[in-house]
Amino acid sequence: MTIDFHTHCFPDTLASRAMARLVPASGAREPYYDGSYTGMLACLDGFEVDEAVVLNIATNPKQQRSVNEFAVTCDRTPRLHGFGSVHPFAPNALDELDWIKAQGLKGIKLHPDYQGFSVDDPQVFPIYDKAMELGLIVVFHAGMDIGLPDPIRCAPRALASVLPRFAGGTVVAAHFGGYACWNDVLRYLCGKEVYLDTSYAARKMPPPFGRAIYEAHGASKLLFGSDLPWADPRDEAYFLTLLGAPQDEINAILGGNARRLLAC
Repeated sequence: MTIDFHTHCFPDTLASRAMARLVPASGAREPYYDGSYTGMLACLDGFEVDEAVVLNIATNPKQQRSVNEFAVTCDRTPRLHGFGSVHPFAPNALDELDWIKAQGLKGIKLHPDYQGFSVDDPQVFPIYDKAMELGLIVVFHAGMDIGLPDPIRCAPRALASVLPRFAGGTVVAAHFGGYACWNDVLRYLCGKEVYLDTSYAARKMPPPFGRAIYEAHGASKLLFGSDLPWADPRDEAYFLTLLGAPQDEINAILGGNARRLLAC
């Protein structure tokens, strides 16, 4: 089974506007599908994906509930697992985490760059503590975001410094732990209690970095991801074959590890 742990889609009524804004920032000529909820469901088989985690982001405090209601829609759709989001500076962010948990969602996505915070800022620690109390998986965008300028708000060293707050919980650092920061991933994150998703690596990450991270961190803490619609899951799955891992470990990365985390 292949579970893509890093995908995005938008409500059908918003997708065209959202994609028109995001595609130029991504540097891509065009996305791999139209970014809509309906489009996501239509393309899973073609992309050889059995199930997908849809990561939603509340980019401002007023979006929280609408973003999370859409996450619930995704989560109640066969083959999709919707993750919610809170804006760290929303006055009701902690209450929103309670609501997310009550809806049965398994996790949240935080994007320090889009949400305007640094991963090691003590102001956001109550969010981390509450998420751990509720048993929610916390997924961070990690490393550079190609659509945004410096600073890098979730660099591997900074993320490593806050991991003790998540002791006993589940943290996922996207893009092999930090897009375009892979030397620092090896230095600061490998071997720590954190999962790394493998998204947005094909044709972007030199394969020797992928092999080095796999060897230093281990297959049991890697989760297959693509970043659909910004990457083709088939290409991202092929990249895993370049890690030098045996097939049973590739299978764990492609879906077994995610299945355990999601209890599906």
